[in-house]
Amino acid sequence: MSAPLLETRQLRKSFGGLHVTRDVNLSLRAGDKVGLIGPNGAGKTTLINLITGVLAPSAGSVHLGGEDVSALSQPQRVKRGLVRTFQITQLAPTLPVRRQVEMAIHERQGSIGRIWRPLHAYPQVQDEAQTILESLRMASLAARVPVELAYGEQRLVEVALAMALRPRVLLLDEPMAGVPSGERQVVLDALASLPSDLAILMIEHDMDLVFNFADRMMVLAEGAVLAEGAPAEIRRHAAVRAAYLGEET
Repeated sequence: MSAPLLETRQLRKSFGGLHVTRDVNLSLRAGDKVGLIGPNGAGKTTLINLITGVLAPSAGSVHLGGEDVSALSQPQRVKRGLVRTFQITQLAPTLPVRRQVEMAIHERQGSIGRIWRPLHAYPQVQDEAQTILESLRMASLAARVPVELAYGEQRLVEVALAMALRPRVLLLDEPMAGVPSGERQVVLDALASLPSDLAILMIEHDMDLVFNFADRMMVLAEGAVLAEGAPAEIRRHAAVRAAYLGEET
C-alpha cells in the first residue's frame, strides 16, 4: 500500500474551554476520494482550516507526503501540493477565465512578477492553461469573464484554478453550494474528470453527491470522528443515522 499523501495525527483545536477538534486522525492516499460530513457545528470547517494552515493546532500534527507541515504557512503547503477550493467563489469578476488560469500557473512557477511581458512570451503557460480547461470541458469558457457565467460555471473556474497549482491533495469545500439544480451536471462531469491519482477530500451537504462521489466517508460529530468507512456502511451506521442522516434514510 502506498504511503499517505495527507495525514492528520491526533489533531486538536480548542478556543479557550471550547474543544472544536478532538484527536482527529485522517489519512489520504493517491486516488482516494473521501467525503467529510457531519451536522452543523461538527467541526468540519475547523478541520479543513487546520489542514490548510489557516489555524494552528492546539495539539497533534499535519503531514504532507510524510513531512510534518504543522508549522508551515498556507502558501508553503500549497507549494507542497495541498490545494483548497472555497464554499464561496473568490474570482476576479472581469478577468477572462483563461487569463486567471494562466496567472495561477505563473504563481505556481514563481513568475507572477513577470507577467507584464507580452502574452506570447509564455507559450507553455498558455498551452497548459488550455489543457486544463479542456480537461474540465471548459474550453468554451476560456475567453469569457466570471461575471457573465452561470454560478455552476464559476465553480468550475475555481476547480480549474486549483488544478493550475498542480495539487497532490485537493480539498473541495462544498463544490455544489449555491449551484442551481439545472447547472449541477456540468460540475459533476468536471469532478469526474479529475486525475485518478489525485487525493480528494470533499465537504458537501448534498448527500446524494457525496455518497456517489466518495469511496470512503468520514463523519464528524462534536469535533471527533464518529464513524469512518465505505458509503454503504455509513448509510447503515446507527449512530450516524441518529446524529446526522436521520432515521428516515
